[in-house]
Amino acid sequence: MNPSLLSKLDQLADRLLEIDALLARPDATTDMDRYRKLTREHSDIGPVVQEYRAWRQTQADLATARELLSDPDMRELAEAELQEAQQRLESLETSLQILLLPKDPNDERNVFLEIRAGTGGNESALFAGSLFRMYARYAERQRWPVEILSESPGEVGGYKEIICRISGQGVYSRLKFESGGHRVQRVPETESQGRIHTSACTVAVMPEADERAAVEINPA
Repeated sequence: MNPSLLSKLDQLADRLLEIDALLARPDATTDMDRYRKLTREHSDIGPVVQEYRAWRQTQADLATARELLSDPDMRELAEAELQEAQQRLESLETSLQILLLPKDPNDERNVFLEIRAGTGGNESALFAGSLFRMYARYAERQRWPVEILSESPGEVGGYKEIICRISGQGVYSRLKFESGGHRVQRVPETESQGRIHTSACTVAVMPEADERAAVEINPA
């Protein structure tokens, strides 16, 4: 691993210790905005530092295994440990490189999720309902609160349109790729002759802003 990357990882490890100390102070929650920023930063760099500590431990394991190679009684065991540690090291280095890639600044934000029924009439509305239930169940498993902001029910069930707010850690990072068109081919509940229909819905996932930006209206 190159020296500049190691230096950055050392800085992150030091910063994590600093954040731990700040969060442990009795007055940590006095300023809730600062407290939220610290906990968010902790959740961002914590996994990186955890992998880095595992990498350093694996480096130590490699050094120990190399020393044991000179011992005839331990050589076979040392060779096996050396091979295993080298594989762990390569895996950890790959993981660290991925974790250090630049992140979308919106990844940790809450989201507004909008589902609109498209082509397919009543069946499309039923499909929109199925999509919403799928996202709601997923959010429940992640312990993310779901708040329905507006809904337009379909004539036979489901939704013509539904908008909800989903809040929690890393919501946007998990759901942002759901934006776009969704299609399903199936025998609709509304079909009496067993024919397969294609229905479509559009899904929009929008990150929630931290605060409302002030809007100035020019009267001129």
